[in-house]
Amino acid sequence: MTRRSRPLSFYILGALTVLFIAYVYAPMACLYILSFQGPDGGMSFPMVGWSLDWFRMLFSGSGQGLGDIPTAFERSIRLAVCVGALTLVISVTAGLAYRRRFPGANFVFYSAIASMVLPGIFIGFGIALSFNMLGWQSNWFTSGIGAQLTWTLPFGLLIMFIILGRFNTSYEEAATDLGASARQRFQWVILPIILPGVIGIGMAGFTSSYEETMRTSLNVGTGNTLPMEVMGLLNAASTPVLFAIGTMTTLVSFSLIIISLLVMSHIAKCRSMRKPL
Repeated sequence: MTRRSRPLSFYILGALTVLFIAYVYAPMACLYILSFQGPDGGMSFPMVGWSLDWFRMLFSGSGQGLGDIPTAFERSIRLAVCVGALTLVISVTAGLAYRRRFPGANFVFYSAIASMVLPGIFIGFGIALSFNMLGWQSNWFTSGIGAQLTWTLPFGLLIMFIILGRFNTSYEEAATDLGASARQRFQWVILPIILPGVIGIGMAGFTSSYEETMRTSLNVGTGNTLPMEVMGLLNAASTPVLFAIGTMTTLVSFSLIIISLLVMSHIAKCRSMRKPL
């Protein structure tokens, strides 16, 4: 049996994909390598020995060029958890609401989407100015969360539209015919089916919040988030501890992604075996 040869376009597209992946990850690989720079090493190659000194400095919370990273990291995590949870809840409820027509639906939709294309710095400035006019003090729990939701909610809403667009309503209709109430249909039929996508919305909200700076910088109040603290350190006397921060941040991000994929895989496996989650 002769093997069918692949067309030339397959190899061209494959080469472009490899180049794209190399373009994205090669700079990050340099960052990871430089985070193991020796104690006398600098911010660029060549390597002056190998050590874990910059990671020790990072975890000890004190040293040159470290700034207030531990506090900024804690503030970023608190903010990302709150924004991720709110993005999940609001996006799911808004997406379900859009399954039926209501007055002003188009206006609400385009108003939400508009915040994706407007410059973030002006949205952040507007929120900060509004708080100032109302005499309210800006802090991460009020204006900070509000500013970041203007960035994460449009994405969550669009993801929810995609999820519901693929949802087979015959399952819901069967539950209705069997006498299920609205709460029972959502709890036992809709939510288990859309749960992987819902987890994805929460993760998208968390990671988008974790790296956001333009809207946050004017609304987080006293103290910095981690991206703001790192940006400040870039203008000061920098040390390879910044690379150690990048390496640890990447590890945390990939860990969350892997955990999410494992949870989604478990859900899909239970669904295929018709077992409870």
